[in-house]
Amino acid sequence: MTETLTAHWNQAYASRGETQVSWYQSRPQRSLDFIRRHVTDVDASLIDVGGGASILTDALLDAGYSHITVLDISDAALERAQSRLGARAAAVSWLTADITAWQPPRTWDVWHDRAVFHFLTQPTAQDAYIAALMKGTHAGSVVVMATFAPTGPEKCSGLPVQRYSPASLAARLGNDFALHDEGFEIHQTPWGSSQDFAYAVFRRR
Repeated sequence: MTETLTAHWNQAYASRGETQVSWYQSRPQRSLDFIRRHVTDVDASLIDVGGGASILTDALLDAGYSHITVLDISDAALERAQSRLGARAAAVSWLTADITAWQPPRTWDVWHDRAVFHFLTQPTAQDAYIAALMKGTHAGSVVVMATFAPTGPEKCSGLPVQRYSPASLAARLGNDFALHDEGFEIHQTPWGSSQDFAYAVFRRR
């Protein structure tokens, strides 16, 4: 399954390029705002799950954060980000892994995920993600997650998704994560269609 998904996402980048995929943002303002609101210490360690070629890495470096890890199932996406960052890529840790089969080797102060968890439609895959989330965070860690909202699309990039509100996402993650903040965003794709996203910020108990 991991090899199939890796091929799917590598093909998505190869066929369309990093600025022509539906999730592309020229400025990941909502994610950045939530991180800066809840994590004022720029020495905090952050992991961006599914970060791929996202501009969020650039924005975090610009904001002074210096302990950044980016994890993605697509090595093609990570290579694009590294190429774009040039010499600054050396300041970031890059991991190629399927989050549902990954064993975090450490914990982070901040866990960010924009649009990975909603692709996990099977309870077993969701449970595996939550197990990684538990192992990769500690008491007090901030978790910023964005998924398609209940009014968002039912499929993305040819794959089905599970839509959440902040409350239903909190229920799925369980009592170890307290909901502290939430928001909503209408994301405009590169070709002008709209996608409704729900954002939720948790603190690990």
